[in-house]
Amino acid sequence: MTEALTPILIDDLAVTYGNHQVLAGLSLSAPAGSVTALLGGNGAGKSTTLSALLGFVKASSGRVSVCGIDPRTAPDEARRHIAYLPENVALYEHLTAVENAQYLLALSGGKQDRAAIAAAFAAAGLQERGWDQRLGAFSKGMRQKVAIAVALLREVPVLLLDEPTSGLDPRATADFNALVLAVRGRGTAVLMVTHDLLGAAHISDRICFLECGRIVQDVAAQGPERFDVRALHARFAAPAKGLAA
Repeated sequence: MTEALTPILIDDLAVTYGNHQVLAGLSLSAPAGSVTALLGGNGAGKSTTLSALLGFVKASSGRVSVCGIDPRTAPDEARRHIAYLPENVALYEHLTAVENAQYLLALSGGKQDRAAIAAAFAAAGLQERGWDQRLGAFSKGMRQKVAIAVALLREVPVLLLDEPTSGLDPRATADFNALVLAVRGRGTAVLMVTHDLLGAAHISDRICFLECGRIVQDVAAQGPERFDVRALHARFAAPAKGLAA
């Protein structure tokens, strides 16, 4: 697959803040129609990886591209190909859930009618009585459902998720997992930063462990069991081999 056709491509990427190296030769790719989970301890470089794809950080060396576009030199163009769901979602409390969705979609250059937004809310597990309520009274989980619906309505080649199930109850998490699989089915490359190993094993095609700024283990799903969760948990819980970045 050529670089232009690869939705997510990171090659030998290094990012340094002052004297602190956060990414140290990180290489990672995600083809279309796949879900890749990126796991690692606090400070391993997970958020910096997402920031590099979004064009928010300057790399010391290496390459990064989104659908063949370098987000360091053309960040706006790269972001047009990305839907991003941060862990702490910034929504407008004085607007209703529907109004938030309409406004955020318009900002990204797209529009969706109420029927499409309602369908996305329902799929995300947001109850109908909340669709026309202002977000000021919403719980964190309800806000997350609104943001999930908006991200999925973007219909772009790349979906970046930062701890997407944080604040969701088990039913809403199951609904979210089904949505991610549906997005994968339409050809989107999904990169999910998470601490939820069991959730990652359920929906991911690959699980990558990030340690000290580089991938130290890359495991692909195989067979009906997909992953050896016990072995992955032992790896995930093991102390880092070096000083965490």
